[in-house]
Amino acid sequence: MSSLPSTPTLSTASGILERFHPAVRVWFERRFHDGPTEAQAGGWPAIVAGRHTLVCAPTGSGKTLAGFLAAIDVLYRAHEAGEPIEGATQVVYLSPLKALAVDVHTNLEQPLAEIAEVARELGFEPAPITVAVRTGDSTSSQRQTMIRRPPNLLVTTPESLYLYLTAERSRETLATVETVIVDEIHALARDKRGSHLALSLERLQAVTRRPPVRIGLSATVRPIETAARLLVGAGEPFPAVVDSGHRRRLDLSLELPDGELEAAISGDHWSEIVDRIAAHVAGHRTTLVFVNTRKLSERVAHQLGERLGQDQVAAHHGSLSRERRQRVEHRLRAGDLRALVATASLELGIDVGPVELVCQIGSPHSIATFLQRVG
Repeated sequence: MSSLPSTPTLSTASGILERFHPAVRVWFERRFHDGPTEAQAGGWPAIVAGRHTLVCAPTGSGKTLAGFLAAIDVLYRAHEAGEPIEGATQVVYLSPLKALAVDVHTNLEQPLAEIAEVARELGFEPAPITVAVRTGDSTSSQRQTMIRRPPNLLVTTPESLYLYLTAERSRETLATVETVIVDEIHALARDKRGSHLALSLERLQAVTRRPPVRIGLSATVRPIETAARLLVGAGEPFPAVVDSGHRRRLDLSLELPDGELEAAISGDHWSEIVDRIAAHVAGHRTTLVFVNTRKLSERVAHQLGERLGQDQVAAHHGSLSRERRQRVEHRLRAGDLRALVATASLELGIDVGPVELVCQIGSPHSIATFLQRVG
């Protein structure tokens, strides 16, 4: 078993950037003046070398870009060399949540457009990179389009990948896959979804022309060795592990009702809790309130709306339609919502814009879940 790598140096990061296509490198340098993060500087050497890699770093440290940018660079260099990339799926990005898959797709479009503009500026022909999302929310016509014109970057969930591998026509489009990115792998490692994913990864490897590079991303995972083994399976060498920690500076407080706690919360205690959260929300521009059930998210959103205005608060959970989830996510990013009351549907690093405060009602039942939500 490999030992954990040492913290990467700036010179190492600069050397890897020099190996990227000029359009990709210049875009990154203009967009991120401080240079690569520790996760990127540590992950890129292994990824570029074709090694399976697990990157563990706090939320907001550029883990997703660490995986995607190397894959985008491969597509740009292949296009410049005259290799056809259109209609060939080379990257599969796996998200544990449908909402996170759509979020990543949204945040890929802008970087790809900006890299294409830099390429034109430098005198290169932009690579015609395409992205598509396949989840349970995808329509039949969208799924058929992905089969007729496979995207270069396929953003999907473990369950949708299983369906992709089951149908002959869609399975054939995965033969060209060279990179698999498993985001928030800790959320899959804790239950049967992880076992199901491990089988799908092996099935995917069996249909590809050559074994794809597996990249795992996680903000909170312990023990790291277990997640690393889940990523590559029993028959592969232990992956490179980049661990830049999982803790960020946090300002935390625990608040309890004034009255004596009982086995069942009373109506007065509950009203006090909602009043306190409403006061916190009123003191901030944007607030995420996490609860443990879908029913409670609707209840809290309604009661906060009575105190703050129904147009200022919304609920977010997995039973809502895709259109409604995306609408409230967009409103929060745009600053039109003061508070969004969510279940686990929003805990895995989704880009919801500048959130000033996070509240958790009740116990999240896991320290890792709590840190993920706060992060």
